[in-house]
Amino acid sequence: MNGLHAWILAARPKTLVAALLPVLIGAAWASARGAFSWSVAALILLSATCIQIGTNFANDYSDFRKGADTHERLGPTRVTQAGLLSPRAVLSGTLAAFALAVVLAVPLILRGGWPILAIGLSGILFGWMYTGGPYPLGYNGLAEFFVLAYFGVLAVAGTTYLFTLDWESTAFLLGLIPGVLACGLLAVNNVRDENTDRKAGKRTPVVRFGRTFGLIEYAASLLLPYVLLLAMSSRLPKLAWLLPLFALPLCVGPIKVVLSTTDGQSLNRALAHTARHMLVFGVLLSIGLLL
Repeated sequence: MNGLHAWILAARPKTLVAALLPVLIGAAWASARGAFSWSVAALILLSATCIQIGTNFANDYSDFRKGADTHERLGPTRVTQAGLLSPRAVLSGTLAAFALAVVLAVPLILRGGWPILAIGLSGILFGWMYTGGPYPLGYNGLAEFFVLAYFGVLAVAGTTYLFTLDWESTAFLLGLIPGVLACGLLAVNNVRDENTDRKAGKRTPVVRFGRTFGLIEYAASLLLPYVLLLAMSSRLPKLAWLLPLFALPLCVGPIKVVLSTTDGQSLNRALAHTARHMLVFGVLLSIGLLL
């Protein structure tokens, strides 16, 4: 594998939907309210994606240093553990991705002021603390809170604010949807990695409360967004809560796989299908908001 392919693998392209969707949803909601700018949208998307990639690099680096990634790993290849990239290179990539996120965010900070600065810098800090630092979130069962906030509520509300310059309650509520969907990505990983996480002292919800809890969390992460949409139906255009229903069949297959299998290959496919469901749901919701 050449260097470029190793870096692409480290960036975990299938997970980048978690950075894309809240921006897409927030921009669609702002556009529906008559406020949109392509340049602002591009900067938000690029900066958010850099934070996501930096977090993925940091996760690869820190899990290797803490001994969570070993030859027993069932998930997709981790480049540091596999020897495809050196720990120093991955750490440098982490810092570069976070630094680029800051540079891209400068015009956004000038537009949105200190709230955007606070969200961006704290997002980078918690991205590093996801598996790094003295109190890593992922090792203490707090990763879902980070994802729900920074790839959900704050991401959608902050995106909308950068277009409208107004904090809207509906944007915060809409942010719950991509946040909950992104928690599904964590849940299938935690179910798959239960044994290796336990050995490494990584106290994920599955390690803390058992596999059954993880299975319930996973199914809820895929199905709860439909309930949230119905609960918000009075605030949204009719198509915004009807169109996403067409994504519902896409969550049936991965839920069946996660509930009934334990082998890494099947669960890795379920992870990819979870990301696909998340993307289709978010795109349909965004189209519904625009129409």
